[in-house]
Amino acid sequence: MDRVRDRDTEAGFDVREDFRRFSQRDDIFCRSFWDPEVRTHRSDMFYETYRTPKLTWRSVDGFTQRDYALRNASWHVTDIFAELRDGDDRREGFLDPYTSVREGPGSTLPVESPEEMAREIKHAAKTLGADLVGITGNDERWLYTHAYSRENEHEKPQEISTDLGNVIVIAQSMDRELLSTAPSALSGTATGATYSRDTIVLLAIAQYIVNLGYRAVASMNDSALVIPLAIQAGLGEYGRHGLLITREYGPRVRLGKVFTDLPLAHDRPVRFGVKETCDLCRACTKGCPAGAIDDGEPSTVVHNRSNIQGIRKWTTDAEKCFRFWANQNTDCSICIRVCPYNRDYRDRWSRVWRRLAGTRLRRFALWLDRISGRGERLRPSRWWAAPGGA
Repeated sequence: MDRVRDRDTEAGFDVREDFRRFSQRDDIFCRSFWDPEVRTHRSDMFYETYRTPKLTWRSVDGFTQRDYALRNASWHVTDIFAELRDGDDRREGFLDPYTSVREGPGSTLPVESPEEMAREIKHAAKTLGADLVGITGNDERWLYTHAYSRENEHEKPQEISTDLGNVIVIAQSMDRELLSTAPSALSGTATGATYSRDTIVLLAIAQYIVNLGYRAVASMNDSALVIPLAIQAGLGEYGRHGLLITREYGPRVRLGKVFTDLPLAHDRPVRFGVKETCDLCRACTKGCPAGAIDDGEPSTVVHNRSNIQGIRKWTTDAEKCFRFWANQNTDCSICIRVCPYNRDYRDRWSRVWRRLAGTRLRRFALWLDRISGRGERLRPSRWWAAPGGA
């Protein structure tokens, strides 16, 4: 237990005695299919806009036919894999782990050094398209107690077990210009395109490990809570908006993971001042039109059954958040757009700002951010008019 507490302290986790693991059935998106408190005509229409080619399009900038056309096209690859085994009551990548991996060679490559193998895995993963890669242990607390059957609207057994003792966590960066158009259907293109890349990279990493003779299960939004795993794997810190904030891309990432029995050395959590900056900053709270983001100190508050119990942290009200998504017929990324860490860190000034935010000068850094105009909404029509599309 002392080892677990030390590991939690290093990661910034405050797990209490009343902690309870989470069932995927209580995820807000799953609830929008079975729970009458969440499922409405508007939520049904929200999902319909991703599937139906003939809709009554809005004339509002960012919600026209071309905006939805590009958003839905961006989801195409990940949708193909999600629907491959619908007849088997599987929605892979979102409710169930991926199974599209060929058999291995039947022989196992000896691993003399977990440290060297971790280095090789990261090198291979980045070659295959991952932007960020971290490795941690399979922490049972973050595994869903049960998976969710959309076909039967009930819980079903969890497929991942702790005998796959290591987790490779990857982060894929999202297009910053597209996200700048939020709220809009166009901004949802950044989400879909990143998930489609995520699918390809996760399956390729899993296949590489299987080719080495080990077991590997590729997982995107299914099977486990990925943000705590990403924090343990050293990819970033937890933000007030409930998202991972990375040094390289801020909160502008989507996450995936590969569970494996390949011997691998683990990474350590990182700190670069996010907690201290979020203690002062309220950009996401003020920017959220649904009023879903915590304004106070970290606490153990549970807004509804879509929140995990027994952890002291900033907690977003998932019901309020999803209701806004449903009402505007697309996902929302306003909290990412306005977050001061949402920057292009290839730019020297952004790197200077990040360094300031990690010091006692963070109030000054936040003031500079406020007066800079960074985070303002880009009109979708301007995105379309830009040379090359962006």
